[in-house]
Amino acid sequence: MVSDLARLLMEIMDVESVSGNERALADWVEAHLSPHPHLTLERDGDCIVARTSLGRAERVVIAGHLDTVPVAENLPSRYIEHPDGDRVWGRGACDMKGGVAVMLQLAVELTQPNRDITWIFYDNEEVEATRNGLGRLSRNRPDLLQADFAVLMEPTSAHIEGGCQGTIRVELTTKGTAAHSARSWMGHNAIHDLAPALQTLAEYGTQDVEVDGLTYREGLNAVAVSGGMASNVIPPSATLTINYRYAPDKESDEALALLGQWFTGYELTVTDLSPAARPGLHLPLAQEFVAAIGEPAGPKFGWTDVARFSALGIPAINYGPGDPAYAHRDDEFCPVSDLEKCAAGLTRWLTPRKENHS
Repeated sequence: MVSDLARLLMEIMDVESVSGNERALADWVEAHLSPHPHLTLERDGDCIVARTSLGRAERVVIAGHLDTVPVAENLPSRYIEHPDGDRVWGRGACDMKGGVAVMLQLAVELTQPNRDITWIFYDNEEVEATRNGLGRLSRNRPDLLQADFAVLMEPTSAHIEGGCQGTIRVELTTKGTAAHSARSWMGHNAIHDLAPALQTLAEYGTQDVEVDGLTYREGLNAVAVSGGMASNVIPPSATLTINYRYAPDKESDEALALLGQWFTGYELTVTDLSPAARPGLHLPLAQEFVAAIGEPAGPKFGWTDVARFSALGIPAINYGPGDPAYAHRDDEFCPVSDLEKCAAGLTRWLTPRKENHS
């Protein structure tokens, strides 16, 4: 038997929504939610916002993106019976239409939650930050993002992951002098000048940093290198691209200062910078969420849009179905058990406690 959640996920997946092509799915989400009188709908481009307005003391945001990376012969979706548990296979199953399916089901079912809820289904998460639908919404309608706490339903294998790492990409450029390689002493090899930087990277390894009780693992890596004109010419320039994934104990300027210290004497150009977000697990709403889910939180390795909420002063965590190791893979899938677990956990958190009159 295919569960209602699995069936809903497959229906969502089969509306292809590669970044920049979310319009049809945004229309579908709007049509799915519009008949329900407990929700007020707003739209910003291809971002759909559905809100309850029950006068509760607290408001929470639950958000997920509609877009996927490009399709790779992995649509339409398939339901697969598997010895390790049934799964839904295909593009977007893991990242992150599984989370969107849970959101859609609960947005309809939770008509009297214990907190007011803002459900946000946004576009263009899988592309450059300037196009991000959540970022656009924060500029166009910041009132719709106001909340006491946020849950981002990125895939976490249905476990709580607190905060997120920051990420910086820089280009390190060296300049040399071109010469015929048969007379190399007449030139200066720019690629050779990368050697000290590469040695620094090789010696860095990984660094564990504890933040609010969670251990994040930092990484400093070369992710691209370019240079050279021809096989018989001493290269007059070379560029090394470095990615620093840093723990949320640091602000962006602190992370940039460290890069400057590690690569003294080199010209660095920042090509991408996204701040980290502290987990905020000491806050009452976060503690209530952890208690409702019934398991401890772990760190988020990587960057997610929880950082956008953090920048707005809204503590946020990651919690969603699907193994993040399968995100963007051609064989991505979402376990049906993850869908059910996330739906049950969020329902416990958002359902009013029954009074004990005994």
